[in-house]
Amino acid sequence: MNYQKILETIYSQIKEGENQGATATYIPELSKVDPEKFGVNLTTVNNQSFGVGDTRDKFSIQSIAKVLTLCLAYQLRGESIWKRLGYEPSGTAFNSLVQLESDQGIPRNPLINAGALVICDILMSALGDAREEFLQFVRDIAGNASISYSEHIVESEKSAGFVNIALCNYIKSFGNIHNDCDDVLDFYFKMCSIELTCEELSQTFLFLANGGRKTLPSKPLLTPSQVKRTNAIMQTCGLYDESGDFAFRVGLPGKSGVGGGIVAVYPGHYCIAVWSPKLNKKGNSYRGMKFLEEFTTLTEMSIF
Repeated sequence: MNYQKILETIYSQIKEGENQGATATYIPELSKVDPEKFGVNLTTVNNQSFGVGDTRDKFSIQSIAKVLTLCLAYQLRGESIWKRLGYEPSGTAFNSLVQLESDQGIPRNPLINAGALVICDILMSALGDAREEFLQFVRDIAGNASISYSEHIVESEKSAGFVNIALCNYIKSFGNIHNDCDDVLDFYFKMCSIELTCEELSQTFLFLANGGRKTLPSKPLLTPSQVKRTNAIMQTCGLYDESGDFAFRVGLPGKSGVGGGIVAVYPGHYCIAVWSPKLNKKGNSYRGMKFLEEFTTLTEMSIF
């Protein structure tokens, strides 16, 4: 499979086409990003890397980081995490308050905002310094000690994070947040602020294509059962209420973020990361969705 040629061919086609949508203006720092940025990187399980476009420009991964907090919580607490959140698609917006009342403060899954807040709370109870230890976890997976939180983005998110503040306090009213809400929210905003390049992102998530093992050096991060379930949650819940459409069109476990990134894994083969800041009405990258659909169609490589 000539991945480089395929990436370049699809990239050129999409780059020449329209670029619909808008950047996430409700987070002030994200509204400043050049909307025409567009990068793609693919890393195979034998550590070959292929890229095109703005593949080495850093961007805020935002909700993509929710998968990483889930993995750390899963690693530390095992199946007990499912006592405090579910693993079903929500069918509503990623920041919806609606379901929490009927579900008595139990978020539908860990990849919507409410679920990620509960995961942050779990990590804060499990670790001495969740902010620092989570960051070290990401650095270790990525093999990159320079990865850090962006304080500019943290402050920008805090200035506009009213719905997340409401979510956290509402969940706490049901007893499903155990730590101080301000501390949980601070960790949540920091987690979302991590900046990676497409190249770094595809390398970081490669363990989910490699049976839960980091490739260089080889190191187990999740059990085979845990990585199966994490990928299943990405498949069914990773693109919010557009997850079904993503499964239909792309056919890979994936996770998006409102910074314009999407990461997807083909178990046993590769991890691919796409970044284009303009979002569609569901909050997912317009060009990113198109690129991944064309890629799995052309290569005939999906899980289905």
